[in-house]
Amino acid sequence: MRHALKEAWKYQGLTFPNPAVGAVVSDDAGTILGIGAHQKAGEAHAEVLALKEAYKKLTNDTRIDDLKDATELHTFLSQKHQGRFHTLSLHVTLEPCHHYGKTPPCSHLIHTLGLKRLVIGTEDESNTAKGGGAFLASKGVEVEEGCLKEECAALLAPFTCKENHKPFVFFKLALSANGVATGGLISSEASRIMVHRLRVRCDLLVIGGNTVRIDRPVLDARLCEGKAPDVLIYSHTPTFDRSIPLFGIKDRTVFIEQNLERIQQYAMVMIEGGQGMLDAIQNDVQWYLLFRSPHIKEGQSILLPKGLREVFSQTIGEDTMSWYVR
Repeated sequence: MRHALKEAWKYQGLTFPNPAVGAVVSDDAGTILGIGAHQKAGEAHAEVLALKEAYKKLTNDTRIDDLKDATELHTFLSQKHQGRFHTLSLHVTLEPCHHYGKTPPCSHLIHTLGLKRLVIGTEDESNTAKGGGAFLASKGVEVEEGCLKEECAALLAPFTCKENHKPFVFFKLALSANGVATGGLISSEASRIMVHRLRVRCDLLVIGGNTVRIDRPVLDARLCEGKAPDVLIYSHTPTFDRSIPLFGIKDRTVFIEQNLERIQQYAMVMIEGGQGMLDAIQNDVQWYLLFRSPHIKEGQSILLPKGLREVFSQTIGEDTMSWYVR
């Protein structure tokens, strides 16, 4: 399950409005045959991608590599499995879906392939998708629930907020090796591309007025050719130079306001800024995403909020990308 969690966290935020989910297929000896994570809403779920890798390892049939569409993968695996999955186990961070949405139900595929055992991290509380575990148990699959339940539930934070009609809000910050967050580019291109991919999934970006005036940012998603989110400039002074690039982005609304109440009208919100913004919103933010560069930079080091606990970390480019919860 820890392998499944690690894989899923790589795509946290990128799957929104779907949840981030990871899955692992293994044999009776505990040998891992396939690892998968849901990567984008509308595309194949984690279980399907893990089963795809397991099928390839078991058969050496590389034809499956040509299939990306979720429905095509479901069909291929259903027709070609030849009983190879009957002794295998599937660990998944979230209960397999049990409905037809943009993809077929994973519960039906697991039943068709005849997997022996299913280990679930946390139940799906969505009214439309839940029930996969109970369905598979009724078909004779050994179903265990609650493996690393708290860690799996934390992975679902954006999705849980959506289901409860609340915004998922996180603070994104790029830091040099000595903790400096100002003075031009800090993170690598790979990190900046990841930030742009996350901006596509966000519908609102919040930034402090001083940062806008000093850095004159664009705040778009050009590095992944995506749609830029709306912008809320948090400022007690409403006057800004309208030639600052962020004001010129097509199909974007820019708000300039003295409070953060507008956040409640959006689903996923990224906050960017420096020390002033960190201090101003620390009582409103639980999740933090930090990109740490290996390079030293001149300037004043940032003082991060107290009580941050690292949940996940990975290398991206030459940087380290980490999710923290407060």
